This record gives sequence, C-alpha cells and structure tokens, in this order.
Amino acid sequence: MKIMVMGSGGVGAYYGGLLAKQGNDVIFVARGAHLQVLREKGLQVKSIHGDFDIVPAKAVENPADAGIVDLILFCVKTYNTDDAAKAIQPVVGPQTVVVSLQNGIDAAERLGKYVSVEHILGGVTYISSAIEAPGVVKQMSQFRRIVVGELGGGVSPRVEKIVEMFRPTGITIEATEDIQKILWTKYVFISSASGLGSLTRLPMGEYRAVPETRAMILGLMKEVESVAQALGIALDPDVVEKSIKFMDDAAPHIKASMQLDVEMGRKTELEAMISAIGHKGREAGVPTPIADFIYAALLPIELKARAS
Repeated sequence: MKIMVMGSGGVGAYYGGLLAKQGNDVIFVARGAHLQVLREKGLQVKSIHGDFDIVPAKAVENPADAGIVDLILFCVKTYNTDDAAKAIQPVVGPQTVVVSLQNGIDAAERLGKYVSVEHILGGVTYISSAIEAPGVVKQMSQFRRIVVGELGGGVSPRVEKIVEMFRPTGITIEATEDIQKILWTKYVFISSASGLGSLTRLPMGEYRAVPETRAMILGLMKEVESVAQALGIALDPDVVEKSIKFMDDAAPHIKASMQLDVEMGRKTELEAMISAIGHKGREAGVPTPIADFIYAALLPIELKARAS
C-alpha cells in the first residue's frame, strides 16, 4: 500500500516507520532539518517496544511530489490542520482514504472542509512519542493503540483493510462501530492530561495523586463528559472512572504532547485541547468553569509562543 504520513512528528513518524518496516511504500512529509536527515540518513526509532531504523526513508516537503496515494495518515498538529489539508488535495485520488490521528474532537470536521468527507475515516490514537532530534523518534509508552471507524458509524471493508494492514506492526489496532464515542472518550483523558500537565510542568506521576490537583482533573473530566452528553454522544457511564484509572496506570514519567510544547516555548494545541471544551459547552448550554480557567491561565503563554 502507498501511504503518505502528513506530519512526520512523534506520532506520524512512529506509525509510518512501523508500516515501512512491514514493507509498505511510506512517504514522510517533513521540513527543515528533520526532512534533511530523513533523506540523508533515514528514520531512527527508539522505542520501549524495540528500536529500529528505516533506511532509506522516502521523504518530501511538498505532498504533491508524492503523487496519488492509497492512504494518508493525517498527523499534523491541530493548529496546522487547514494548511495541511489544502496541501494534500493533489494526492487524493478517487480511492484515497484519509485517517486523522490528531488530538481533539473536531479534526475530521475541519479536514472535511478541504477533502471530500467520503475520503475521511475517523481515527484515535493513544501513544506517547516525540521527535528527539531531526530524524530521530522516541516512543515512550507501553500503550500504542489506534482505533478507526467510519464517521457515520459502522465498520466498512476499507476500515477492515486498514486494521489488517496495521496488525503485523504489533500495535493494538481496532475497528469501531462508533468512532465519535471513542474520540470523546479519549478527549476526557487527553484534555485533562494536557491541561494539568501544562499548568504544573511536572510528569504525570508527580501531580495526579495530589488531592487538590486530582479534584481539578476529575472536575475537568466531568465537564467534558457533560458536554458530550449534551451533544448526544453516548459515553460509557463510568468514562470518568476509566479515564482517571488510565491516568493512574500510566508510567509516572509520561507527559502529554501539549505539555512538552509548552515547556519548549512552542505553539501548542491549546485551542483544540482546552478552548474547544468551553466552545462546545456554550453551544450546548453546559458550563465549563474549570476548562475556562485553564484556558485563561495558559493563553498568555500561548500568545507569547505564537508571537515568537
């Protein structure tokens, strides 16, 4: 299968590397020093599940240079969605499938403004992985899971084909009848990890058990749950309990990708991870005071990063 990885950061480069290792024709879209190293030295993956190299690695700066592809793993940061969606238009053929593995709950909706929705599948991933240096990816979590499904529900042959393609890589790969439920279920967890991690600047193990901080985590999770319910998303009744257990069971050194960006002074996914809770809440008539507070507290840092 000919696969394009649009956004070859920690998530895209890791999954693209696994697929290339299995013999798929993978083209990485990258830029700057990362692109140069991928072209000259290949991709180096450091993972707790086993290190490996992809040499040579196919890499382009302009997606159009790759030609029509079968599958696009859309892995750019959410703030780059519009530009990246426009850039992939030339490589989308009649049978091309686009799977967004971005954070948040509206990635497919935004992507669909530029790529016909008939090409798009919903996707969710659970992983901790980041670019350690140009051409080098470090994958740090025991969990590395992808869930994929049709936006309108159901499991189609193309969903099953993607599941079978990923299965030999060793990751946990699943098809779902209800991708919206999975997206919002992850959002209950990832928004809290992103928000509280970015506020404390500490690894997860150093803030999750502090009673006052834990109360805020649970409060934010319940806000997201309430917004989802108001929008008609049928989450499991114990979604908050499962989410806090997932946080408790995660390795203590884990940090959310948004937190890493905050610590490095980079632009972050603040709008998708936190602001969207309040935005969707106001649409649904659900108050979100904790999300609004976290957004207000982090916004000055975000504005400084955007201006630099």
